[in-house]
Amino acid sequence: MKMVDVGGKEKTERVAVATARLRMLPATLERILQGKVEKGDVLAAARLAGVMAAKRTPDIVPLCHPIALSGVEVELQPQKDALEIRVTVRTVDRTGVEMEALTAACASALTVYDMCKSVDRGMVMEQVQLDHKSGGRSGTWDREPAPAKKSAARSGRKAARSSGR
Repeated sequence: MKMVDVGGKEKTERVAVATARLRMLPATLERILQGKVEKGDVLAAARLAGVMAAKRTPDIVPLCHPIALSGVEVELQPQKDALEIRVTVRTVDRTGVEMEALTAACASALTVYDMCKSVDRGMVMEQVQLDHKSGGRSGTWDREPAPAKKSAARSGRKAARSSGR
């Protein structure tokens, strides 16, 4: 194992966007939005946890370069049965910030789980993914949008027809 030598690379502006989804009971989400969670302001704590995690990523992920971050933004968007987390991390440096964005998204979701586990232990952290990165030699990369899902009933009928049932 080794840390990759980035000393010869040019410093460029780099941006990464990562997302995560924390699925929960609608009642749990309602408690969060109404500020009725015993531990306090869940959304503020999750935003702060994301920023702190991005800054500490090299302490968590082996061989990850410590870099000077110029900005970290954590957005939390309520859905009907989930909290969508979107983290944007920026730097001007020799290596990218994908790991910082992913770590921040996970830490934000874990913080929500920790603060709400007394009312909903069944929460599920899912769809942690990099959605965008730009800068550096490899340029820009964007995740392709997921294809539209067919209804479960139609998919089941189609599978039954193709299997000869």
